[in-house]
Amino acid sequence: MMTSLNGKNILITGATGFVGANLVRMALKEGSEVHIITREQSDKWRISDVLADVSEFNADLLEYNKIKCIISDIEPDIIYHTATYGGRPNQTDVTRIMQTNLIGTINLIEACKKTSFDLFVNTGSSSEYGIKKKPMHEEDPLDPVNDYGISKSAATQYCRAIGRNEDLPIVTLRLFSPYGRYEEYDRLIPSVILSCLRRKKPKISSPNFVRDFVYLKDVLDAYAKLSDIPQFNGEIFNIGSGKQYTVGDVANKIIELSGYDIELEVGMPQKWHNEPKKWQADISKTNDILGWKPRYDLESGLAETIRWFQENISLYDNLKGTL
Repeated sequence: MMTSLNGKNILITGATGFVGANLVRMALKEGSEVHIITREQSDKWRISDVLADVSEFNADLLEYNKIKCIISDIEPDIIYHTATYGGRPNQTDVTRIMQTNLIGTINLIEACKKTSFDLFVNTGSSSEYGIKKKPMHEEDPLDPVNDYGISKSAATQYCRAIGRNEDLPIVTLRLFSPYGRYEEYDRLIPSVILSCLRRKKPKISSPNFVRDFVYLKDVLDAYAKLSDIPQFNGEIFNIGSGKQYTVGDVANKIIELSGYDIELEVGMPQKWHNEPKKWQADISKTNDILGWKPRYDLESGLAETIRWFQENISLYDNLKGTL
């Protein structure tokens, strides 16, 4: 047990999403008192079996007065802020992207300032960096190339400034490309795994795109570890594997590990606008200060993920529009 989380009063936003839902499960397992904020339209399939174990509050982060009342009632020790919008291809409403990711973050922090808290973890994104020619470091200039990256970088900079200026325990974890249990079915790794398990040809658009894929359990370790360290007001930490892989290499590794003789179907090679040749985290600062580094390499992480999908494929069979 991580005694630093045991008995803690924890609030999680974005609890029905991929990372948030796994944080809910981690916190419950470690003996925390867990509270979540959901919206009326939230799809709770990832946490339906543990809803009875958490306290659920219904609100939108843009409803400041409502959020302020919820925070006042909960008085959380730790806040894991993972609520976001705009990271998926169909999430293109620019106003909603900016409001959810920036204004929602500001509202949440302002509400938390009304009470004392031990730790506020903002969830950032590698999209904040934009195009780089070398591994991305926390002190690199930010040059986001899309609305999502712009909104996330603005939220991170706000967290950094207010953490430093007001001496508040606010930290940002900049996630690269997490994968693992409960990930959305149409993302790269789940889509290839599900195709293999259903004896269908996995389909990818271009095998040459690169990303830094980091296994979910390593990501969760980073969130948990923050509660064990001295206060770093406004700090930012990269959470990635420190290695980049092509989409094609990852897909073929999944096929190999699945044990099925299935051929990968690849679309026409293409070069998307602003698609980088380098997408890799520099995790030296995270290692030096937090003592964190990934415990799983790509093969071991994928192997565990495949096993989980084999055991839980019925969850995805029940989703509308699943592959």
